[in-house]
Amino acid sequence: MLMRCVLVINPAAGGGLSAKVVGDLTDHLRAVCEVRTVIATDAAGTESAVRRAVADRADVLAVVGGDGVAHLAVQACAESATALAIIPAGSGNDLARSLGIPREPVAAARAAAEAISSGARRHLDLGKVAGTGWFATVLCAGFDAKVNARANRMRWPRGQRRYDLALVRELLGLRTGALRVETEHGVLDTRATLIAIGNTRWYGGGIPICPDAIDDDGLFDVTVVGEVPRRELLRILPRLRTGRHVDHPAVTTLRAKSVRIGGDNGWLAYADGEPQARLPLTIRCAPGALSVACPPSHG
Repeated sequence: MLMRCVLVINPAAGGGLSAKVVGDLTDHLRAVCEVRTVIATDAAGTESAVRRAVADRADVLAVVGGDGVAHLAVQACAESATALAIIPAGSGNDLARSLGIPREPVAAARAAAEAISSGARRHLDLGKVAGTGWFATVLCAGFDAKVNARANRMRWPRGQRRYDLALVRELLGLRTGALRVETEHGVLDTRATLIAIGNTRWYGGGIPICPDAIDDDGLFDVTVVGEVPRRELLRILPRLRTGRHVDHPAVTTLRAKSVRIGGDNGWLAYADGEPQARLPLTIRCAPGALSVACPPSHG
């Protein structure tokens, strides 16, 4: 009996998917499973489609889009029997990058079809934000969350350049805040520029903010950038592209199963590039909470 797959497509992803690309994606999946295709033109339509797929006990939920679409799919698939297949077609694609999924949509669909056909699955940890939802990549607050928020509001330029421009603009209004980080190992009270809690390494379209994070070890990697003047932060930022920022004396790294972050800072947290809630927040790692149909190798 063929496996049942629901394919949810955001046709505006990647600046607009051509009919040929959509046809190729569908053809690859239909070669190995029974496919029901849903076109979702907005977040509400996507959320409804992915939740229905899981409620209907689809074997696989395949989503075409960027990290926002993947984030909605994670909410539906977390701790369910439905495996998630990601076909990246956005500007960041950080979850796909973590899973070693090809960045070109048709190649990603081919890889997903191979994984579905062979029964290949990976079981990924997820972050659970108390009272909010799940995330698969990184939760951040402070300067980087403000950059994320600005980049989300911008319509130009596309891709990594948009994030870089947002970063430069946020530097002009740089503010630090009091931050408390509580883990099972102790408490850190400090003034900080930002905090990132990583289930995976990357955010912002390929920035390894938590360069040593492993997505199936049952632990978060936490990166805290302390209080630094604008000039010093400008020296740290280029190191983000290589992960060498963790060597800077102003940067503290932790590893924990659960993290509570707070402090008198008014920070709004973002996770998977999506707004969550203002601090304080409690986040726990849920080992193996997401089943993913993807290539066995990942980086």
